Amino acid sequence: MLRRRKRDSRGPKPGTAPRPGPSAAPEQAVPRTRRRAREHTPVPEEFTLSSARPPEVVLVTGFEPFGGEDTNPSWDACTQLPREIAGMRVERCLVPCEFRRAIEVVAESIERLRPTLVVCLGQAGGRARLGIERVAINLDDARIPDNVGNQPVDERVAANGPPAYFASLPVKAMAAAARAAGVPAEVSNTAGTFVCNHLMYGVLHYLEASGYRTRAGFIHVPYSESQAANHRDSPSMAVSTMVRGIVAAIAAARGHRHDIRAPEGALD
Repeated sequence: MLRRRKRDSRGPKPGTAPRPGPSAAPEQAVPRTRRRAREHTPVPEEFTLSSARPPEVVLVTGFEPFGGEDTNPSWDACTQLPREIAGMRVERCLVPCEFRRAIEVVAESIERLRPTLVVCLGQAGGRARLGIERVAINLDDARIPDNVGNQPVDERVAANGPPAYFASLPVKAMAAAARAAGVPAEVSNTAGTFVCNHLMYGVLHYLEASGYRTRAGFIHVPYSESQAANHRDSPSMAVSTMVRGIVAAIAAARGHRHDIRAPEGALD
């Protein structure tokens, strides 16, 4: 008995073929050429994951007409922007000239698009230059009603918000870039106390509360040339000129994480 076990442990006798085990049977049942073809069969494109990153987004907003105007150059400029600026896809948002609702509309777009930058535009009749706004204050003090009749006086934008927010965009670099493009522009230290300031403050407060890394700011534009007939004593600017300056300002905002050091203050 011991001798038989010894002989069996050395393997099968010469001339006999080994019996395939259970684990070997499935593999031996597939010819080698077929296995190679199966291993190299291309995966259909619809089942592959793309390694390309989606383009970043800049959300640009403009207001509907208000105060008896038939048009608003902030929205007119939005509609004429290119599809892409500085490698970012441009998304537009028409904002109602309404306290509270203006913030809600832009916040909804931010949630949906998750933009890298938010640049809000608004009309500032009487100004001769693009105004790159530096600060928004926590105050609503409306000289006229908004488009649904709201006229808050000495009210806070956010009850528990700070007194003010500074734009998180490089305002000096943006103003310099717009001027380099041949468009009159300046850093402005007041966005007013109407819906424009309300929106700027509200967007910055919303981004701060949500923890998003999106940077945001506001640009005021003058009356357009089409409005000049009704405002003969006020300066105006062609919408195409506004667009050129806005594009340059947005490109500068994308290229400057930190602002440049240059004098842009006002004496009054």
